[in-house]
Amino acid sequence: MDQLTALRALRRVVELGSFTAAGAALGISHSIVSRQIRQLEHQLGAQLLNRTTRRFALTAAGQEYYLASRDILDALDAADRAVTLHQAQPSGSLRINAPVAFGALELAAWLPAFTQRYRLLQIDLVCNDRMVDLIDDGFDVALRITRGLPDSTLVARKLASSRMVAVASPGYLAQHRAPATPQELLRHDCLLYSLSVAEKPASWVFHDDSGAPHAVAVRGSFAANTGIALRTAAMQGMGIASTAAFIVREQLASGALVQVLPGYTLAPRNLYALYPHGRHLSPKVRALIDFAVQWYAGRDWD
Repeated sequence: MDQLTALRALRRVVELGSFTAAGAALGISHSIVSRQIRQLEHQLGAQLLNRTTRRFALTAAGQEYYLASRDILDALDAADRAVTLHQAQPSGSLRINAPVAFGALELAAWLPAFTQRYRLLQIDLVCNDRMVDLIDDGFDVALRITRGLPDSTLVARKLASSRMVAVASPGYLAQHRAPATPQELLRHDCLLYSLSVAEKPASWVFHDDSGAPHAVAVRGSFAANTGIALRTAAMQGMGIASTAAFIVREQLASGALVQVLPGYTLAPRNLYALYPHGRHLSPKVRALIDFAVQWYAGRDWD
């Protein structure tokens, strides 16, 4: 016997005054309603209703049981409504992890508009450049910029691509002749992104106009785990950096940095939203992903 179904049947009978009306409200026959209540009485070992051919009345035990079960059903219905509302409208805490440069330069451009649209959300943004464990660290979603993702149980949604550029300061290039080919980087100090260097020396792969690759085992005396630090080092004339274009777009526009090897291209990196796999994607994560997809659709963010 489904006790919850029987409780709902008992409530309908008491509040509507008949087994026939209760059956009509529940979409079942009155005989099924009667059987459910008899099974409930059998399970409880107590009579809940005094029945006659024309009417019924709650027993003392039935009255007490009806009042208690009504409170239980009201609480369950309230819980159902709360979940339905939560699923329909993004709300609660949304914990986001993002790289330092992306958080400072890109999220600052569109996250305020996102929070204005979804005012019931509380944003908790944590910026670092390491690959976090979403489950252990308690994040709802991570935004990552990378060429490739490791095998994982996480769902990865591609949002956009970011162009990569090699840059240096005018002062550095005046002191050290600008390289004309990727191989000439071997005589330069290159600024390295430490989190992407699995092996030493680091390898930068350029492509020429024909698409042919030119891999260079670059070396340098400075490495950092964030693109912001590499940008600063390049502006201070410490060497040549390979970085996402959005990190240095203002400096390239102002002339504080100059693109190196403009006749060659570096493979772009992709922006992904990572989130735990689940049958139902939470509305707050779905809202963030949909907003980001719309923001970057057709936009030259570099």
